Amino acid sequence: MADEQQQEGYVGLISSDGHEFWITKEAACVSKVLKPMVQGDGHFRETLTNKIPLQDIPHDVAEKLVEYLYYSLKYKDQVGDIPEFEIPPEMALELLVAADYLDV
Repeated sequence: MADEQQQEGYVGLISSDGHEFWITKEAACVSKVLKPMVQGDGHFRETLTNKIPLQDIPHDVAEKLVEYLYYSLKYKDQVGDIPEFEIPPEMALELLVAADYLDV
């Protein structure tokens, strides 16, 4: 399955508790931290394995980050009204720290 996804332009984000989120490389490149790992020339192990561990990010926060990566990609060139990205208040601080770490 990973080989199939690798060929189709996907990368796996692995949360600290072991959940895997397979996303498009285009979505991963929204993050300035993930982009060189995805598009790199082999200097990162993650470039070769197509799996990126998110070491201090639990699955619920990682899932919301993935949602944001796709949200950002979808609305990046839109002019006018953009729907609000909903963040649960109880997750706001953890999500802020994770987003800062990944530079999104």
